[in-house]
Amino acid sequence: MGNPRVPIDPSTNLPSINSFGELSNFLRGAVADEDSRQLSESMAQLAVHIEAIVAGLRLSRVRTAVAPMLVDLLTVLRGHRNMVVSLSLSWRGLYEYAAYLQALNNFRVLIGQWLLDGGPRSSELLLSAEDFELVAWRTLGEGVLMIDMYEQWMAQEPGAEPSALGALSDPQMERAVQWWKKLRL
Repeated sequence: MGNPRVPIDPSTNLPSINSFGELSNFLRGAVADEDSRQLSESMAQLAVHIEAIVAGLRLSRVRTAVAPMLVDLLTVLRGHRNMVVSLSLSWRGLYEYAAYLQALNNFRVLIGQWLLDGGPRSSELLLSAEDFELVAWRTLGEGVLMIDMYEQWMAQEPGAEPSALGALSDPQMERAVQWWKKLRL
């Protein structure tokens, strides 16, 4: 298994991943099992696409140049989300799993809105590199947190459950879901 921890900058004592490329390299090293390897590779692919879009937006916001990259990213995001949804129960028992799925869905919705903003006749996207980068970092950060929590759980004693949520019976699960919905209102 690679080092699942993010490198720490000794001068600030804070994580030192500063680019999507560095994030991609980190993800390649965070492998506890086959699911973790596939998830890390898929997130690394997202990071590569995101890095290209950020670079493109910094050069120009011309719709004909950037919109095709955003549409390609939507395709990659759809595939990545499908892969996340098919992860084993041990992943789905993590609190961070639901948060990451929500972040992926929000990112997809925002990309769609950015593509529509200004209308199809507008020659320039209203999206800035900074806005896109902020949402992308937040989304990938949720994924990295999920991987880190899974890695920590895998390092614990064998057979440990990340959460009792995955072991609940259907009526118990339904009550938990209803409670969560009330809490979010």
